[in-house]
Amino acid sequence: MSMINTSKPRILVFTGATASGKTGLALQVAGNLPCEIVCMDSMQIYKRMDIGTAKPTAAEQAVAPHHMLDIIEPDAAFSVAEYVDRTHKVIAGILKRGRIPVLVGGTGLYLQGLSLPMNYGGLPSDPAVRQELTAEMEQLGAQLMHERLSMIDPPTAARLHPNDTRRVIRALEIYRLTGIPMSQHKTPTDADSPYNFSVYAIDWDRHILHERINTRVDFMMKEGLFEEVRALIASGVPATAQSMQGLGYKELLPALNKEISLKEAVEQIKTGTRNYARRQLIWFRRDQRVHWIASNQINNVANDIIAEWKD
Repeated sequence: MSMINTSKPRILVFTGATASGKTGLALQVAGNLPCEIVCMDSMQIYKRMDIGTAKPTAAEQAVAPHHMLDIIEPDAAFSVAEYVDRTHKVIAGILKRGRIPVLVGGTGLYLQGLSLPMNYGGLPSDPAVRQELTAEMEQLGAQLMHERLSMIDPPTAARLHPNDTRRVIRALEIYRLTGIPMSQHKTPTDADSPYNFSVYAIDWDRHILHERINTRVDFMMKEGLFEEVRALIASGVPATAQSMQGLGYKELLPALNKEISLKEAVEQIKTGTRNYARRQLIWFRRDQRVHWIASNQINNVANDIIAEWKD
């Protein structure tokens, strides 16, 4: 290990597929170490959305301080950049208190954002230039703008579909402002991260994970998920809100409007959640930092983590 790496703050991460047991494992570890838990879930950030997000209960939150839970109203939009900015500040506070930050959640984009240098995204931008390029896109068409990008930045053009107009415009904007193609700007790697992450995920047999997901959805319904969705809509949260596009919420809206049966909606939640878990696993299996824990070794690994992180 290099001196640079060892000088970085160490952070524990429990991630992976939904319903895989991340919260339970994190609490087992946090109960035995001076930890503070940081939510890494794009739905648990919303207030009044507790059941469908599988938010930690009051008893679970009492095990260790929790952060980035219940931070915005359900009708508000929230970006990855906002999450990263706020979480960097939370982590700095935890480290200042001499405690261990523990990230818990399955939102891969959040972990990716936190893994990049804090100044990443610092490439220049100019709304006037972007507006000009957008007008040109509307006049000339996506294909011609993509061909223009091909002439100045072939590698970037090769990886972008002509219809991905937002990214094509951004690549053209960067070239116009810097004179350097996007492909030649340095792309940060894990080595550039401001932290040293120890990342863990639980590896279940696919059929067992599906059973866990189905059981969780049934439990959520018994706990009152349908009523939670009804109350959110009644309080004025638009059906089009970012929060209402989450699993367990968007599927129940048609049932609330009596467009489909509640049984159909529940099956859609189960299917959608299984598909989401598959995408999460694909994402995290590409991350070489992840230590995969066999489902029958959870307690042993938890004890190993506790022993390793104790002073």
